[in-house]
Amino acid sequence: MFERVHVVGAGRAGSAIAARLRERGLTVTTGRDPDPAAELVVLAVPDQAIPEVAQRLAIGPWVAHVSGATSVTALAPHERRFAAHPLQTLTRDRGAEQLDGAWSAITFETDAAEAAARWLAATLGLRPFVLADADKPIYHAGAAVASNFLVTLERVAARLVGEAGVPAEALVPLMTRTIENGFQLTGPIARGDTSTVDAHLAALEARAPDLVALYRALAEATRP
Repeated sequence: MFERVHVVGAGRAGSAIAARLRERGLTVTTGRDPDPAAELVVLAVPDQAIPEVAQRLAIGPWVAHVSGATSVTALAPHERRFAAHPLQTLTRDRGAEQLDGAWSAITFETDAAEAAARWLAATLGLRPFVLADADKPIYHAGAAVASNFLVTLERVAARLVGEAGVPAEALVPLMTRTIENGFQLTGPIARGDTSTVDAHLAALEARAPDLVALYRALAEATRP
């Protein structure tokens, strides 16, 4: 559908996207000022910068952003616009391969924009699903819980087992197997073992009191 794409933003998302598009044989340019010949301009910039950057762009090519939380209307005044958010955590330590197998939320306003969004998702190696513009904040909250808060939970768990002299690396197989098992719930809450939960709370009160409220909130959310 497109042969020349310009990517604005060279962070984690922008670098991975540009690398993948080049792998696909497209002519890809990057930088603040778009290639005048680009048919599609992809904004991989911080959410708050999207409206400003979009307003600087000349009207003509398709314009897309890759934010999961930002409305597609942030691309005004452009009418040929859409959003495609890779539902994946990205790092500068890896390349385009980290997009493989991930899903992508696509948001659009016209049939032509849907076709463009699906093309971008497919070209990046992503599995697209349609996301209504009004649902972007709640969707992105779910994504943050799944990814960002997983980091928080690992850090908390590592701190607690560290109190017992256990290396944090010992938690990785446990966390990995939980995912492989389809997130089947096991442990004291699943089996109704309140005495063990009480023992956890007593230990936290004594050795990590700042985590008691977090444990209680998670236990309540976990309880059948």
